[in-house]
Amino acid sequence: MSCDGEKIAAIVNIADGEFNLCVNGETWENSFEKIWFPRFTPDGRLTALVSETGEWTVAVDGISWENKFDYVWNTLFSEDGKRIAVAVQQDMAYCMAVDDLPWEQTFSNMTNPILSKDGKNTAAAVQVENFGEGEIHKFQEGMFTAAFDGTPWNTKFVNVWKMAISPEGKNLAAEVRLNLYDYTIAVNGQPWDKTFGCVWEPVFHPKNGSVVAPVRAEGSWTLAQDGKLLWNQRFVQVWHQMYSPDGNKLAAIVAPKFGRWTIAVDGTPWSITFKDLLTDAVFSHDSSRIAAVAKENHKWNVVVDGAVWKNTFDMAWRPVFSPDSKTVAAKVEKEGKYTIAVNDRLWGHECEAAWDPVFNPAGDKILLRTVEDGKYFRRILPIADFIS
Repeated sequence: MSCDGEKIAAIVNIADGEFNLCVNGETWENSFEKIWFPRFTPDGRLTALVSETGEWTVAVDGISWENKFDYVWNTLFSEDGKRIAVAVQQDMAYCMAVDDLPWEQTFSNMTNPILSKDGKNTAAAVQVENFGEGEIHKFQEGMFTAAFDGTPWNTKFVNVWKMAISPEGKNLAAEVRLNLYDYTIAVNGQPWDKTFGCVWEPVFHPKNGSVVAPVRAEGSWTLAQDGKLLWNQRFVQVWHQMYSPDGNKLAAIVAPKFGRWTIAVDGTPWSITFKDLLTDAVFSHDSSRIAAVAKENHKWNVVVDGAVWKNTFDMAWRPVFSPDSKTVAAKVEKEGKYTIAVNDRLWGHECEAAWDPVFNPAGDKILLRTVEDGKYFRRILPIADFIS
């Protein structure tokens, strides 16, 4: 489904060994041996991973990239949708490709590929030395690093995992393991001075360039900034930290005690906790509010500013704030049917399929994309219909 709701697409089988994409009832001009992972870009183009004569590539609105590979996966889009990246494998060597242009250098192993928001930078964890299954000593010497726009760092590590690209695209941070016991964050190949029992994925401050990551220190978890402990509070677990859009607040999903989950803002946890799970946290556009989904006793809840909606669900997806931050909407499932909840009020339609709601820039209307009785519907409704 396209973001604006104007297009709906599906992979269709035309004949034996011949597949195509059908968009609003019309197929692409070209068919393929195989098609996988169809996705619309934020600017409305339809992409898919396609196979022709045993080679894989990316097709955009039916037109294939010129470069072909043994395999491609994990399509990534820039925030505006103008740039498209994938991870690729050719002759058992790995790299990334952006808009049909592969990295010049390839690697024997690659994981965690990412694309910057503006689409100008790529990065991934890569293996830069080869070792056999039994060569444990070589593994402990460090065989992995991070590649930024295809160029590997000079520093090698025992492991490199998830990473982040700075907003201006000049710096790369990654969670790394220095040896069998010490973990830290490396920025542009330089590890923090302090090591920890474990670390999770780093994030950059949206304005000042500092790096924050969850770290395990002295048996508990907290946040560290540029290698120094940031929060005085300690938790059983801390992860999925996020800055508010204005950069003035820092929140994270935390476990104040074993088996109980909540959100902490600038180190202070919400009073309410959940047993099973808390995920998909998001700040409002004005940085004043936070919403998330939580699971308790096999039921899903939407939580806004520490308060739980009265309605419970069999499943709930990431909440969406209106541009004025006053309204919260979410796709939800009850008894096998899908609908939309807005400020804890359920829309009166039970659907076979639904996509995340989208607000208009003014925040007074909402776009709903659903399948009902086998037909696709695109509706733009006033918010007043939900909250009056």
